[in-house]
Amino acid sequence: MKPIVKICGLTNAADAAFCARAGADWLGFIFHSGSPRRVGPERVAEFDTGPARRVGVFVDQKPEEALRIMAAARLDLAQVHGGQDRNFADQIGPERVIRVFWPQRYTYLDLLAKEMETWRESAHWYLLDAGQQGGGHGQPLNLAFLAGLTPPRPWLLAGGLTAERAAAVNPAEFPNLAGFDFNSGVERAPGLKDDRLARAAVQAVARHFQMREAERTTA
Repeated sequence: MKPIVKICGLTNAADAAFCARAGADWLGFIFHSGSPRRVGPERVAEFDTGPARRVGVFVDQKPEEALRIMAAARLDLAQVHGGQDRNFADQIGPERVIRVFWPQRYTYLDLLAKEMETWRESAHWYLLDAGQQGGGHGQPLNLAFLAGLTPPRPWLLAGGLTAERAAAVNPAEFPNLAGFDFNSGVERAPGLKDDRLARAAVQAVARHFQMREAERTTA
């Protein structure tokens, strides 16, 4: 299955349209007031994103507010990025929820695995990011820490990803890895994407997938 390419932190129509044309599968829009990449739902509603799925990043909203934003911005998915509990996700609809985890918060891999298990029925997707909280800070995730982890849901890798960093990841080493989430690694400034870097990221993931698939079928 082709890996998902998500480009997050989009703030303007031109970048959203370009990333969609370049082949990004998911486009992310941040609705957190404290983010330099924050964008309003009415503005997002006007963006032409083609067939790409539209993802809202929510940090401190109540479920009622998140649902209003999702409707206003014509969103497909909700990325649960703060301290929301499973009741929040259940009200959004688990099939539409991406739950974010920060592995660096956990001293042991077993603790992360247990927390993931508690969200099995409340989220359809997971996203693993670097740092202790937030996102878009450019830090890479320590992949060595994840060795042996089998998330119970498909998940996306985030954390300072560039085309080169994504291409260095061997999906076979990470069960249920479904794709890659790019943000700061494809920007020229917070919230402003670099067309060259965004296109390179999409192409790198596609080439990487084709190479790995060829290796698998000829093995």
